Amino acid sequence: MARRTERPAGPLDPRSQQILRAIIEEYVLTAEPVGSQTLVDRYGLAVSSATVRNVMAELEEAGYLSHPHTSAGRVPTDAGYRLYVETIAPKISLAPVERLMIRHQFGQVEFASEQWFRLAAATIAGTTHAAGLATPAKPRSCKLRHIDLVATSTHTASLVVVLAEGGVKQELIPIEDGYDQAELDDVARLLNNELADKSARQVANRLAALAQDSDAPPLAVRVTQRVEKLMREFDAATVEDVFSDGLLNVMSEPEFSQSEKLRRVFAALQNRDYLGSLVTRLASAGDVQVLIGGENERPEMHDVSLVLATYGQPGRALGVVGVLGPTRMAYPHAIGTVRFVSGLMNELVEQMYR
Repeated sequence: MARRTERPAGPLDPRSQQILRAIIEEYVLTAEPVGSQTLVDRYGLAVSSATVRNVMAELEEAGYLSHPHTSAGRVPTDAGYRLYVETIAPKISLAPVERLMIRHQFGQVEFASEQWFRLAAATIAGTTHAAGLATPAKPRSCKLRHIDLVATSTHTASLVVVLAEGGVKQELIPIEDGYDQAELDDVARLLNNELADKSARQVANRLAALAQDSDAPPLAVRVTQRVEKLMREFDAATVEDVFSDGLLNVMSEPEFSQSEKLRRVFAALQNRDYLGSLVTRLASAGDVQVLIGGENERPEMHDVSLVLATYGQPGRALGVVGVLGPTRMAYPHAIGTVRFVSGLMNELVEQMYR
């Protein structure tokens, strides 16, 4: 995965871990620097305020806390969050009622794979009160399911290419005068018989044969060229599309009172090359992965954290689901949510391939 913030090696003693956990969980709730007296009053630490201050100073010196100049309280650093996620945070699973509700929602669109990704992003956003992300499970090599040709004028037609994996591509192509819809249907029928269930490489082979066939309509050859081009472009991209939901959840956080900062974050996420590189790394890592602030390679992502997991079938089709929020995130709940939704998406993909 991406680089991690440097931090000293070695575990903290139990009391230091307890105090660091309390600081992080209080800061997640309030977005305000946390003072020693607050911890004593609210977290039942059974030690004096002076003792808590000493431990906080040690944690700051070790790089797990920082000390805003305008406040006597401390806030966690990326290194503090990393230690919390890896060794201190409780392991949380979604409550049975949440799991049942999510399964019910997906059950309503069980056979509509194009709706899975929107629903995954919306479900994650609603459950975590952050932004949900999802990408379609993309195969290494797509196959053609069906094409349609629809006349849009006397000189153009709309070519609709439906891929076996659920993707739909559409573009306008020029046609000769005199082609009516019935003739376009004949060309589409011919090509569906020739090209259905074929990969881009196999479509290219059929294109060569059609080009040599004197009886093949010239339009059929041109359409096959376009189909091959669209399929090769699809295969070349690691990520086909990015679905997101819950942007307003993140915008409401005090860290993002400047909307320009958040706009740059989402612009980075719409970059398919960036997400594609994450998919490759996530696939080799397995399970849920957390990228905290400066651990993200892109500078515009240093104010946010990502909780991500792949789903699908390695070697056949992989997608990503996840949470985006401020580094001041409720990590245990986000991790539990992403783990459950990715598992559910795995089940749906397996059913589709069966």
